[in-house]
Amino acid sequence: MDTHDAISDFLTTRREKLTPEQVGLPDFGGRRRVPGLRREEVALVAGMSSEYYKRLERGNAAGVSESVIDGVSRALQLDEAEHAHLHDLIRAANAGARPQQRQRPVRKTQITSGMRQTIDAMSTVPVYVQNGRLDAIATNTLGGAVFSVMLDHARPPANAARFIFLDARAQIFYPDWEGQTRQIVAMLRAEAGRSPYDRQLSDLIGELSTRSDLFRKLWGAHDVREHRTGIKTVHHPAVGDLELTFQSMDLASDRGLQMIVFSAEPGSATHERLQLLANLTETAVEHTTR
Repeated sequence: MDTHDAISDFLTTRREKLTPEQVGLPDFGGRRRVPGLRREEVALVAGMSSEYYKRLERGNAAGVSESVIDGVSRALQLDEAEHAHLHDLIRAANAGARPQQRQRPVRKTQITSGMRQTIDAMSTVPVYVQNGRLDAIATNTLGGAVFSVMLDHARPPANAARFIFLDARAQIFYPDWEGQTRQIVAMLRAEAGRSPYDRQLSDLIGELSTRSDLFRKLWGAHDVREHRTGIKTVHHPAVGDLELTFQSMDLASDRGLQMIVFSAEPGSATHERLQLLANLTETAVEHTTR
């Protein structure tokens, strides 16, 4: 990924989303050549010269300080994920100017034995572990059952983005498939900012861009998002619709990996269906081990 272009594109797309009124500036009318704020308006709200901001939006990140990042984030009304993404892009651009300081990430492909024991012990809830590329690294038994449509028969490692965009079954598995596509791309965009020299990530993005017009369109929007908490609804082929609350956390013992724990409200239809799925899975395991 060219981080200078990424900075330029990200700032431009954020600027185009705002109007002068939204940032507290008067709008004197007149025709604007492009939608959104002008560069001079961003600079004014950020408290810097127009020329300095223009250089930054061209991708020149040399010497950019934390206070400048904070000022631009405030002017463009960036949320926490967007602010972190801009910081990552600027850090990567400055590291790229000093090639000897580049660090290629080493992506883990498995969890430690201790973490394996931990997620297996969480037998009443689905657990799913992924890396920043959205490769499936591990699940417990119930997690594997919930996401069996994606995991079974996939070329290893199974990848959530590849499933969403290239497997027609994803549109049935995810009732809100369009919302899932936007979320997946936003998560990959954030990871690309954190790991611009990850060759496997670049290859994945290249594959999806080539094979999916929708991915290519969404990738060009430069939206970013963190995946920390929320509700995920899936349509499981064996037990029907599941509305799952999820919480995700970065694993201190397995850096670069994220554990997502799903749950359902006790007494709800989803809770009963999860119990049914657990029973069906246990029965299937017993049959295969006899």
